[in-house]
Amino acid sequence: MPTSPVLPLLGRGLVAGGAAGLTAGLFSLLLAEPLMDRAIRAEERRSAAEEHAQHGAAQAVQHHEELFSRSTQHGGLVVTAVVAGLALGVLVAVAYAAVHRRDPRALPWPRALAFCGAAFLAVSLLPGIRYPANPPGVGDAGTVGDRQALWLASVAIGVLGMFLVRQVYVRLVARPEPVRHIATALTAVAVLLALFLLPGNPDPVPVEASLLWEFRMLSLASHALLWAVFAAVFGALGVRAAARSAVEVTAPAPSPAGQRVA
Repeated sequence: MPTSPVLPLLGRGLVAGGAAGLTAGLFSLLLAEPLMDRAIRAEERRSAAEEHAQHGAAQAVQHHEELFSRSTQHGGLVVTAVVAGLALGVLVAVAYAAVHRRDPRALPWPRALAFCGAAFLAVSLLPGIRYPANPPGVGDAGTVGDRQALWLASVAIGVLGMFLVRQVYVRLVARPEPVRHIATALTAVAVLLALFLLPGNPDPVPVEASLLWEFRMLSLASHALLWAVFAAVFGALGVRAAARSAVEVTAPAPSPAGQRVA
């Protein structure tokens, strides 16, 4: 029975994760960072106006220097994306190994696409629907912990929901297709309901509507690009590994020393 060792999968995951993180980081740097700069300037103007209104026109508004310059932050964005991609590659490789062990006969390319598509839905799309990304500086600093906890809860619901949907689909394989499809769809609806039972964003988003929409769409696009590149690289490496294994299996055994081959 064909197997897929964990160490080669980890290597494929690291290569795919690094490539995906670098691609998503460069995408965000070129397209999302200009929007972030606009959002930061808008937030600074809003904060200055509030401080001016609170303390009166006679008091000058104090400007605080940034700990890191924007150019340093831009470089850090790409580095962080690559590191996050590498960590993602390890997690996906371990999960992929567990799935592969149960069904080792599946082809690597379609499995990689299906696996990463489900991961995008569970980790990026569903949490992004419930808690869309906001530009930096938006929200009260005192609610950061609450917002992070809500986002992690949405990710947990998305991951467990995708697992539950797959289990329903697999366990009803002997049932007629209408029953199987309807049960799977109802399970997905239940996951969405559970997701929207979570509390909403506790803070207002005082950002221009067009800028907010563009930022959220670009954020979602960067996630989609991350998973697409990961799936393509991981799947391609899997196809190459499968081809090498097939060549090794079909290669003729070497002749014993001293035996003459006709």
